[in-house]
Amino acid sequence: MILVKDAKQILTLEKAARKGARHTLDEDLTALKNHAILVEKNKIKWIGPQKDIPKSAYKKINKEISAKNKVVMPAFTECHTHTVFAGERYTEFELRNTGVSYQEIAARGGGILSSRKAVGLTSKEMLVKLTQKRVDKFAQQGVATIEIKSGYGLDLENEIKSLEVIKKLKGANFVKTFLGAHAIPKEFASAKEYLNFLSEFVYPEIKKKKLADRVDIFIEKGFFSAEESRSYLELAQKLGFDVVIHADQLSLSGGSNLAVQLQALSADHVIQIQDKEIKNLAQSEVTSVLLPLADLYMKCAYPPARKLIEAGARVAVSTDFNPGSCPSQDVQMVGLLARLEMKMTLPEVIVAYTLGASYALKRQSFEGSLEVGKSAQMIFLDDSYAGLFYSSTETCVTHRFFNETLEKLNK
Repeated sequence: MILVKDAKQILTLEKAARKGARHTLDEDLTALKNHAILVEKNKIKWIGPQKDIPKSAYKKINKEISAKNKVVMPAFTECHTHTVFAGERYTEFELRNTGVSYQEIAARGGGILSSRKAVGLTSKEMLVKLTQKRVDKFAQQGVATIEIKSGYGLDLENEIKSLEVIKKLKGANFVKTFLGAHAIPKEFASAKEYLNFLSEFVYPEIKKKKLADRVDIFIEKGFFSAEESRSYLELAQKLGFDVVIHADQLSLSGGSNLAVQLQALSADHVIQIQDKEIKNLAQSEVTSVLLPLADLYMKCAYPPARKLIEAGARVAVSTDFNPGSCPSQDVQMVGLLARLEMKMTLPEVIVAYTLGASYALKRQSFEGSLEVGKSAQMIFLDDSYAGLFYSSTETCVTHRFFNETLEKLNK
């Protein structure tokens, strides 16, 4: 058993958890002073005043960790990333800067199709090496759980290769998402034909090999429509996969409404939604995943975070790290943009990057807050949590506690 003691504060987020990560207030961070945590087998065994540590526990304590007057809180969760890829898309960045649209770049064979070519030319061993470096960079920022999508294979062999890469990664918890429906390969005449291929040939292999937990799809003009996506996602649910949707990023294409109708775990991006979609999301269990760092790169409008939150929707934030529309893993910048551009309060961002993100991954019952019975995944902060998501170049996160090991982070 491990004793974590001498914390200035412990933010348990217990009250936020009781509210389902909605309508977050400062008090929902549940900041406890002079408290300690007992950890056993990677789980929180006890939280309470340090002076009241159970006497029976002392006999079992084999390691003590002093927080040295730092703030302790749940580790971050990255709930939307495309971390398995090869190659770069520098030229595409320059094209967007000169006014060429994302859809036009895709029509020219760039974008996702460009990354598809690179993944096809890269061995699984090299993809593991490349991806592990990116995972390590997330971990060094205090991230403990990372969702990773496939989607740059777009055929049976390379989608499976990408998902097998995720199984070989270390240093975090991983949630594997099959995003074969990321773009339409040129060898298919239509979106419908490609979705039929994925349904008939790829789903069975992924299911048999247990390579993914979830299925995602990019519902957008020029990609997949809400109408043709419905049966594809319904089949995924019948096969036992959870479903999520890239929804309403570049246009109001029906993704958010479909997410609500199918009771998806999340609708991601949700930039173009209007009052009707906001109301529907707020009255559902669908988590709205907001990706402001991608919006910065894409020069998009930002999601209507304030309207979502005030309507009662649950929100999460994440990087959307990928080689094209968001080639950045900067966790602090995500939170900073959420505060500056989406007008989220600091407590709202903290909950969105921990508990809200856990809901998006269906892990809220054992992650996202520091409560008895949940995983002991924590980060330590210098001085005050007020320093989070404040600077674009500095972070107050100093340590990560993961798998019962305290790691000092690069600063």
